[in-house]
Amino acid sequence: MAGSDLTLDEARQRANLAFIASGVEFAFGDAAALPLPVAALRALTPDSAGVEAVHDGGLTAEVLCLHQGGRRWAVKRTRAECRVRNRDGETSFLNELHRHAELAALRAQGAALPGIVAPVYGSLRGGLVVSPWIPGRHPEELDERQARTLLQAGCALIEHGFFEWDYSAGNLLDDGERLWLYDLGYCYRFDPLTQFNSAGHGRDAPQHHLAERIEGRHLFGALLDAPSDAALAAFVGFKQAAVRAYEGLHDRLAAHGANSAVLDHYAGLAAGWRQALAQSPQRLYLLDGWRAHASDLHDDLRGRSCTPRTLRRARWLQQALIDQADLLRAGGALSVDEAGLDDATLLRLYREHEAEAARHQL
Repeated sequence: MAGSDLTLDEARQRANLAFIASGVEFAFGDAAALPLPVAALRALTPDSAGVEAVHDGGLTAEVLCLHQGGRRWAVKRTRAECRVRNRDGETSFLNELHRHAELAALRAQGAALPGIVAPVYGSLRGGLVVSPWIPGRHPEELDERQARTLLQAGCALIEHGFFEWDYSAGNLLDDGERLWLYDLGYCYRFDPLTQFNSAGHGRDAPQHHLAERIEGRHLFGALLDAPSDAALAAFVGFKQAAVRAYEGLHDRLAAHGANSAVLDHYAGLAAGWRQALAQSPQRLYLLDGWRAHASDLHDDLRGRSCTPRTLRRARWLQQALIDQADLLRAGGALSVDEAGLDDATLLRLYREHEAEAARHQL
């Protein structure tokens, strides 16, 4: 088969682009459960009766809060053009519809998926995903409850074969009891019993995992605004929660027959964090901070979807290189390509990244 050598990313992108090009509809759920007909939902404006708020900061869609029939609804409507300028951005809405349909089928079979929003309806042609409104706020620094419930949600996805890449604050809501993930545009399928994630062929990029995704897309960005002592305390609390989550995930995957590579992956991460937290949490903060900021900076540059926080990440990386280059190198925080550059060249590279991020501000 010609596509047998494709990576998971390439196969997914080809299939999604072909589906979109076909013009075929994809929908899930029950349109009869909607507060208004699909056409009326698409025609809503900020001044329409019942529209209480409009949240238009998303890169793929806007979300309206609609009060209708005695309850509130989140009406997510796609943008005419996604602000993320790559294939995954172009196909993110279709991908989200697929994931919600698959998760709905799992729920119907009794699967527990805590903290993952459950829409009542979604349509590709209609450009809609409609869900019960979740009253809450976007998180900032993660406290113990927030970290625990978000990791719980991410582990549940992994156990059912879904790897979520984008835990940015804009995709999360805190209702006072738990964190909810309500955007699945960058949630992809993989085999959790044999693979680490949905990148490459599934085991090509072990550096990307649940806790790393949360740290890169959200936590370290939020900690840019925290005093150093508070930032370290929040990081340590999150890492302790991640250790417990990974140990539990390891045991559950083992019970389902995961192979030794997967089990060793999670066990090794948890054990390494336990040791690092006991010996030098400040060192772990620096090394993981470098990885998180560098990863998110490169993500934003690839998608040409940069924000003022992207610029702050670039400056953090430059300052860390100026202050702690030897420790970053000794700790293995630099990528293979970066490790081959001298400090001056690497610093110049990140200054160029900052300039590029400034050109691609949303």
